[in-house]
Amino acid sequence: MSAPVTVVAAVIEQNGLVLICQRRRGDLLELKWEFPGGKVAPGETLQEALIRELREELQVSATIGPELHRTRHRYVEMDTEIELVFFAATLGLETMMNRAFERVVWAERATLPTYDFLPADRELVERLSKAKSKIQSSVPKGWEEKR
Repeated sequence: MSAPVTVVAAVIEQNGLVLICQRRRGDLLELKWEFPGGKVAPGETLQEALIRELREELQVSATIGPELHRTRHRYVEMDTEIELVFFAATLGLETMMNRAFERVVWAERATLPTYDFLPADRELVERLSKAKSKIQSSVPKGWEEKR
């Protein structure tokens, strides 16, 4: 079995709302909701990859905070398992520009389960929707970054 593809995603909260993005029509897993982010390139740290992805997808700078959640998932539509790492992130002051998604929405945490999220995101979506305040890290032992 091949090594999993590492993917990073940002949980961005502002004014009590969470930034979520809908995959474009025609893309793999089209119209599913997700948190912004993407694949880690060779030689990048997880944080560097997330900063790059946010710049490419939304034209914003970002400060990457603590790791919040980590999971593995195998989509039947993909050949390789993914390891998905979620980080808290704060956006810079630039005006966000959608470069990669069908839609970008600021949603209330309680409403997150009403969106059709990618399966790998659903456990974190449930935790976010039930949390009374910003979510805290729940990284299992042994899942720390090994780069």
